[in-house]
Amino acid sequence: MSAPPALFDRALHRRRLDRAAALFPTAGFLKARAAADAVERLEAIVRAFPVCVDLGARDGAFARALAGSDARERVGVVIETDLSERMLAGRTGPRVVADEERLPFAPASLDLVVSTLALHWTNDLPGALIQIRRALRPDGLFIGAVLGGSTLTELRQSLVAAEAELSDGAGLRIAPFAEAYDGAGLLQRTGFALPVADVDRVTVRYAHPLSLLADLRAMGETNALAERSPPLSRAVLRRAVDIYRERFAQADGRVPATFDILTLTGWAPHESQQQPLKPGSAKMRLADALKTTEHKL
Repeated sequence: MSAPPALFDRALHRRRLDRAAALFPTAGFLKARAAADAVERLEAIVRAFPVCVDLGARDGAFARALAGSDARERVGVVIETDLSERMLAGRTGPRVVADEERLPFAPASLDLVVSTLALHWTNDLPGALIQIRRALRPDGLFIGAVLGGSTLTELRQSLVAAEAELSDGAGLRIAPFAEAYDGAGLLQRTGFALPVADVDRVTVRYAHPLSLLADLRAMGETNALAERSPPLSRAVLRRAVDIYRERFAQADGRVPATFDILTLTGWAPHESQQQPLKPGSAKMRLADALKTTEHKL
């Protein structure tokens, strides 16, 4: 059976990251927020993680957040990986240029895998999660954050409207994003125990829509779809900017940009973990717990 067509051009995505490497610190606020959230979650877990991997480390936001936290003493070596060699240049510590779609780690060799805002560019997210779960030791932890839900909804609507108005139809400009309700189920299907998914909605306000586009370029988050449309004409881009401001500008003239950060947390299975009860093993009737009367069908 042939493999499904690739959604993303990974070689192009690597080039976009290489280009963004020098500018990333100026626009890495979403990465920093997701990294700080991952560290906050680790602070609530009182156990040691001797070997940690940061997938898609970019400018090292997770390592910096960890260094200033109470969790640092419980996390041993942190191995940073990135698809882009330029993103890893100039930093100390263990670093590996690696594709998140083909992880180079042996089975059951890691205690903790963290990935903040990188895995949404994988062509096979379930496959990447399976590789992560296999690389974790039993009872190892995965914390991953991806862009999802309504991310860039204002930009998407403006581009579609502008192209529909000035050309034969709207092109594919922004990648589809996973929905929050898919998160826990995705972890469960890929073999993780105790799956949890939640969303942090971030609204960033810009003086002009072009400032948003500049930030996306500096983040390495511009269009890398395999079946991407031709570049926007100047006329369509100008009209998209006008529509963005007409539809979404706030009272002070600034425009919002929505980013949904979907965080997935799961554990590699282990016999010590809490297990679901077997059907029929309950010791109390639900009606009694709710102090109500049970009505038979």
